[in-house]
Formats: sequence, C-alpha cells, structure tokens
Amino acid sequence: MARRDRTRKFPIISHLRLRWRIVFILAAMVFAASCAEIKQPQPDAFISKTTPPLKQEIRWSNGSTPKSFDPAKASAPPETDVVRAVFEGLTALDPKTLDVRPAVAESWSSEDSKVWTFKLRDDARWTNGKPVTAQNFVDSWKRLVDLSKDAAHRELLANIKGLGDAAAKVPEPAADPSADPKVVPSPARSPEKAAASQGHDPKTEAKPEERQAETRKPESTASNGVEAVSDLELRVTLKKPDPDFPKLVANPIFYPVYGKAAEFDTPDAVPPAASNGPFTVTSSDKTGVVLERSKTYWDRNAVALDRVTFIPHASADAALEAYKNGEIDVLTNAAFSPLALKLLAPYQDFRQATHSALNLYEVNTNNKVLADRRVREALAISIDRQKIAEGELDGSTSPATRFLPSEKPDAGAGLAFDAERAKELLHRSGFPEGENFPELKLVVNRNDAQQRIARTVARMWKQNLNIQVNVVAVEPNEIDTVRSGGDYDLLRRGVVLPTTDEVVGMETIFGAEKKPAEKAEPQANGPLAKQQTPTPTPLQHLLAEPMPSQPLTQAGSPPAYSQEAALYDLSAIPIYFPRSFALIKPYVTGFELNSLDAVLLTDVRIDPNWQPAASK
Repeated sequence: MARRDRTRKFPIISHLRLRWRIVFILAAMVFAASCAEIKQPQPDAFISKTTPPLKQEIRWSNGSTPKSFDPAKASAPPETDVVRAVFEGLTALDPKTLDVRPAVAESWSSEDSKVWTFKLRDDARWTNGKPVTAQNFVDSWKRLVDLSKDAAHRELLANIKGLGDAAAKVPEPAADPSADPKVVPSPARSPEKAAASQGHDPKTEAKPEERQAETRKPESTASNGVEAVSDLELRVTLKKPDPDFPKLVANPIFYPVYGKAAEFDTPDAVPPAASNGPFTVTSSDKTGVVLERSKTYWDRNAVALDRVTFIPHASADAALEAYKNGEIDVLTNAAFSPLALKLLAPYQDFRQATHSALNLYEVNTNNKVLADRRVREALAISIDRQKIAEGELDGSTSPATRFLPSEKPDAGAGLAFDAERAKELLHRSGFPEGENFPELKLVVNRNDAQQRIARTVARMWKQNLNIQVNVVAVEPNEIDTVRSGGDYDLLRRGVVLPTTDEVVGMETIFGAEKKPAEKAEPQANGPLAKQQTPTPTPLQHLLAEPMPSQPLTQAGSPPAYSQEAALYDLSAIPIYFPRSFALIKPYVTGFELNSLDAVLLTDVRIDPNWQPAASK
C-alpha cells in the first residue's frame, strides 16, 4: 500500500521540478539581459563632451599657418580658407549646394554664354572706405598674368579672351632645372626686385588714395576680354561659350586686391593693407591668425561671428587631441590615418565629402595596341574600383567611374566593372584570352600607396584579361619628364579640380586643346558595334554606339571637350577621387563640407542654446 502512495507522488515532484527549472531559466535570461545592458552601453554621439562657448567665436584648425594672404596665390587650404574670409569676389558658391550666388556682383547676364556682364553693388567697400569698382577686378585679373608661375590655377584664365593667351605664354618650370640646359633657374628675388617686376618700387610707393586714383585711370582693356564699362559694370568676353562662367569666377584667384598690393610681393605672409571681405586680419604670427568682423563689409549685419581664430597644428594627431580637449571647434585639412577614420566614423560630429580631385591613368595612344579604343575600354572596365577604394585605400577615397566628382553620381552611368564585356572587347581587338598581347608599362610616382594601387590594378588586368603589366616607380619630379618623352604605356597622374565648371574641369584634366572624337572607328568587328548585353547602362550604350560628330558652336569655334566625349574617347582611365574629412562641434552651424573645400564663414554661427540629447 505504501508503495502505491510513493508512485502517486512522483508526478507531483516532477511537476514541481519543471516549474522550478522554468523559473530558473527565466531568471537567468533576465540577469543576462541586464548584464548585456551593463556591458554594452549606448555609445556617445560625439567624440568629446561639448559645451557651447559664450561668444560668437570659432577656433579652427586647418593645417599649418598660411604662406600667403594673396588671393592670386591661394590654391588650397589653409590659404583658401583665410582668403575667402578676408576677400570677396564677383560671386560665391553656396557651401551646401555649390550653386552660384551673388557677392560683390549683385547680378549678371549673358545672351550667348560668351559675353558676360556683371553689375556690381554700390555699397561694396574696401576696409579703407573706398568703393570696390570694376576697374579693381580688371587690374587684379591682369595681375594674375603678370605674376607668371607664382599665380595659382592660372589655367582658369584659359577661356578669357586675351588673358588666357597671355597666361599660356608663361613657360612652365622644368621638373629639374639643372637637368635641362635650356632652362635657367630664376634667382631668388628680393622684395625690392619683386616689386620692381610688378612695375612699382616700395620705397616710392604711392599712398592708398593715390593707388586708388591710379586704378581709376581710363584704360582700354576690351582687347583683353575684360573691360570696366563703368565703376559698377564689368564686361568679360570668353573665347568659347561657358554657361557656368559665374561659378568659375567664385574661385579665390578672381578676387580683387586693392591697388598694386605691394605687401604681397614679399616672401613673408603679410596681411593685406586693405580687403573687402566679411572679416579683417587683426593679428598673424606662428601661433595662428586672428580675424574679426569687418566694419565696412556691405552685408555686415548678416555676419554672426565676431571672431575667427585659425590655430595651426603640426600633425593630424595633435589637432585631433586638441579637438577632444575642447581647444578647437572645427578641424579640417587633416591627413587622418585609416585606423583613425574607422574610429571616428560612428561619431555625429565627423563629416566627409568627395574631394574635387582625380587620380587617373593616362593612356599613351601612340602605342599601336592602345590606339584601339576597344583595348582602352577593356582596360577601363576590368578595374574593380570599389575593391580598390575599400581595400587598398581603407575607405578614404571614392571610386571614380567618371572624370568629374559628384556627391550623388548616377548609379547607372559610368565605367562600371564588367569583366565579361572587357574580355569580349579584347577578343574582338585580336587578343582572345589575352593571347599575344604585349606587356604594358605602367609608370607611377614612388609612393607606397600609389605602388600598392598600381600592383592591385595590374593583378586585376592579369586575372580578368590575362595581360601582363609591369609597374615602374619613378621619383615625383621625374613624372613630367616621362610624360613629355612618351616613355610609358600608362602613366599615373593626380589632378586637382579647382571649380565645378565642367569646361574648366575637363581642360584641367586633358588640356585646353583637346577635341572630342568626331569620327567613328570601322564597324566590321570594331569596338563600335552594338553589344548584346542585358539592360545596358546609359554609359554602356554610349560606348557601344558611334560618337556623333558635334556641330561647331558660335563663330565656328570647336565644341568644348565634354565628360561624355572623354568617357567615349578613354585616352585616360579614372581610378578614384580622394575624400576630405572634418570634425565640427555640434554647436557650430552653417559650416558645410563640400568637394571644393569652399567654406563661407558668413553662413557660420554658434548656437549658444545647443545641448546634447539625454543619453540612455
């Protein structure tokens, strides 16, 4: 009887054990979840604790101290950042959209995109109180030619009647003067000699009022394509129509300087005697440059910042440490390491943008094999640019499927990676599976990154096309010699694009004399026969069809070399666009990062009421 009782209790005991097990498992799950919450807290939104300053003042680290305050010599930061704050040109670019907007010129017009008229505002003033006139622009633009090789981006003058021809006559310096007996190195110029070469002597320099009177002397400039019709009307005549010309003159080299600007002829970075921008230089030394809001700027009331301090740092690491410690508010123009970029990427105050520069491989079309456009296209589309950007360059670049950068490129256009089509093109050019294809010579500058990239591209060509490419590294100062001598099949080049103007961008890459292809190659087994590929992209369709001959523009001038023509011609192969990076405190508003590094401080302000969101 007792035995039967024990048997009846067993189900009850089993049930209790099961209940306890369930309770234990649930408790363990709750405990584990709570531990996970403790071990994995929500990461900080910003790289350091941030408190808005009490004043409208930003501290900006953008590299070293500027080498010059001369707009004509400003080619890149930190010089361009300071020049854009201290001077103002006819137009400006919206930092967010890069659309053109008024500056000293309140309006502009053209009926044919060839003759442009700019109407200057009557309240634009220099810091000495004198009005900004059209003649100031005429004299400043002519000064660009007089500066010879010291002027930055003088190729931007190429399309301006007269000025472009004069700038083209200035000889380019040889890579190594001692290696070329025809080139005589220029001796170092003293400030007196430099001033004399500009047509004046600083010992007898006229007073500001006299200099201004000199600039008002009537002078015929129509033959040069730049004419002061009146004090407030500037007329510019181009050699070829350019609908984006108002964007072009937003570049700092087109900013006016006052009088003859003798202070810029010295080797030291001397602040301007007079300027016309939203800020003026109050101090400049090895510790940095301090700017204050100008009292004579025409739109002074719209400028929020009272002071801007440029603080130099010797390295990206030093600048980053200063940013973390709250010593600076903005950090740009820093060469962060790939590891640093990965660590900074999650933070909201980290910004990045595609930079307006291009790395490409120029093709020597004098090589009989490379003269076949099918071969050039096969080389171009058998490169996996995404793999290069993410692998060899650790995400610090953007793949260049086109020649001009865009923050929002058309995903269906460009030199898309297509190994199968590349093989077919090579087969049709007479080299099935790369058989009997001659070895190519790819010349790059002696740089670790460039050599790695070149070897990666050579492996892709070997794997996808079964062709051999020999990578040859030379010193950077030897690249121009190799190029002019034609001792290469492919040559690595880096090009900085100083404007969003397509005409100027293409001329910067290929030269002003480059013409679009006008004749199609033979159709029989040629590269222009339409390919039977599924759903071809717009560019594939373009490459597969004959390039239509383009009609001459006004006055019989040849059409500009467009990006579409370059993608058809493929006398160069784009590889990647560099990227630029910045750290910007969240209380700094209006500071926009863009491809041209074109920051307008008139848009920047401090939000004193900013507070970080409550962390969980």
